[in-house]
Amino acid sequence: MSNATRDLLLRLAPSIYGPTILFTLGAYAMLPIVPVIAVSQGAGLGLSGVIASAAVVGRLLGNLPASWLVARAGERIAMLIASGVAFAGALGVALAPGLAVLGTSVFVIGFAESAFGLARHSLMTTRVPVSFRARALSLIGGSHRFGRFAGPFLAAGLLGLTGDEQAPVWAFVVCLALTALLVGFAPDPERLLSDRPGGGTVPGRGAEAARGSDGMLAAIRIGRAPLLRIGGSAAILSGLRSVKDVLLPLWGVSIGLDATGVALVVGIAGTIDFALFYASGQVMDRFGRLWAALPATVAMALSFLVLATTHHLPGAVWWLMGCAVVIGIGNGLSSGILLTLGADLAPRENPAPYLAAWRTLTDFGGATAPLAVSAIAAVSLPLASAVTGMLAVAGAVGFARWIPRYIPRLRWEAGRDPDADPDPSGPRTPSAG
Repeated sequence: MSNATRDLLLRLAPSIYGPTILFTLGAYAMLPIVPVIAVSQGAGLGLSGVIASAAVVGRLLGNLPASWLVARAGERIAMLIASGVAFAGALGVALAPGLAVLGTSVFVIGFAESAFGLARHSLMTTRVPVSFRARALSLIGGSHRFGRFAGPFLAAGLLGLTGDEQAPVWAFVVCLALTALLVGFAPDPERLLSDRPGGGTVPGRGAEAARGSDGMLAAIRIGRAPLLRIGGSAAILSGLRSVKDVLLPLWGVSIGLDATGVALVVGIAGTIDFALFYASGQVMDRFGRLWAALPATVAMALSFLVLATTHHLPGAVWWLMGCAVVIGIGNGLSSGILLTLGADLAPRENPAPYLAAWRTLTDFGGATAPLAVSAIAAVSLPLASAVTGMLAVAGAVGFARWIPRYIPRLRWEAGRDPDADPDPSGPRTPSAG
């Protein structure tokens, strides 16, 4: 990494990466506690699960209004508004007098999370030079992974110290307040990135860019071929990430592991996943997007297919551990790939509507795949693993077929360092290759 690239990424930390860590850390400290709060207020197990899943529904439904907000208000203001809305939702969870308010508040948090993520994604798409786009976005993926990894530990620590089930919720409130302060008072990322070579003012910002012709439905009509083809494979990858969080613990329980053993398996996979997040960006920027997407999906495909054949073997625990490690490697190698592919396909002039469609598709995959696999697992856990493996094969085939067509690898000028700043004349156009 060149000094100029490292300097810019460090300068983005207070306004982009710091808020991402805080938002995700607080959210994943609170979300595991939501079913506990619901049960304490009289909900059954089924209803408590529905209330907890309201955040997923909020994320799915939030992309369309988020694109409207980003196009009119700009990314930084949208992030501030989303932080404020999530703050109100967190207060609603903490102070909810009943289940209806609790469920609505969780939905609002998911809704705000969608707007926050889209605004951040749109900003990086329009402002970060193509030469290190993947590394910049893989750091967002790593920031999110850190929050997801550390959030439950924060919740456990707070619960151990206070004995109060509301403590993680108030931790989320504090994290959101710090998020808003960072977004509001850190160096303006829009101005910071527009001062860079290859940056500049994005045409069409504001109400003019957000007219109906530039809405999410229009973006789908205009870019439907790459959206459905590459986006379909991306939705599968998003689903695989969600499925592993459900299938690996279920598999561990089914072969006789206790809670400690299950946590160890999942923790090792998560640690490897987190350790590789920046390597993914390096691979994508230097060799092309396919070299991250394809190995990741192939690794997951092989792992789930092998796992499906090992349930009754004498060394089933070690097979689970090995497959979990390979899944962690695959998931780590794909850190930031969904953000990067969406940014590569989105129009530079007004990316928010297209990115909203892209994120809706990938969020849908992440939400529905674990439900489908869980239904199959009720009949046969090895069958669920085999189906997941075949789904991963389909995703790998899609990436191999369509990424070279729609996102050909950038050809750097002879003798030019990929880590160097891009040509001040503006971003290069990808050539076939």
